[in-house]
Amino acid sequence: MACKTPSRLKKTVVMVGMMGAGKTAVGKCLAAQLDVPFVDSDEEIVAAANMSIAEIFERDGEAFFRDRETEVIERLLVSEPRIISAGGGLFLLQRNRDLISKYGVSLWLKADLALLWSRVRHKNTRPLLRTENPHATLSTLLKERSPFYELADVSVETKPAFSIEATAKAAQKALAQRQDVLEEIG
Repeated sequence: MACKTPSRLKKTVVMVGMMGAGKTAVGKCLAAQLDVPFVDSDEEIVAAANMSIAEIFERDGEAFFRDRETEVIERLLVSEPRIISAGGGLFLLQRNRDLISKYGVSLWLKADLALLWSRVRHKNTRPLLRTENPHATLSTLLKERSPFYELADVSVETKPAFSIEATAKAAQKALAQRQDVLEEIG
């Protein structure tokens, strides 16, 4: 893991983007670099519901899940600055973008279809990809969601050749361009 940097996080960073973009891996690394807590919003929902996201979707539907997602993101945003990995659909809703804008900053991990597919194709934990043609579904989701992700405050491109640490460093560098997010110390 890369060395910690002499910066203080002034507001929460919410990692947004498609499933498989690396929000959790890069988010954990970025949190370690900045010496702040890391939280995965999906894990928070799973813990509160005591069931998997797939089970929540099946039992209660996507709308119910999205409501829980908003409750969780609001709770996390109003506490101490941290890095949050958001579920792929969280940033699509205006109410969530408004909350993130009010209390934090959004960072889009931008990845192309080939990279996303290479990372999610063997996982059965993605309820939205439980279709006859999951690759086509992923492609459609990427096309539909990208205009929303483009609304993020900061974006960082990720590629297969980029290490988690290098992507986290690029994220930190991008965040440093904003006066309201990182404060140099030391």
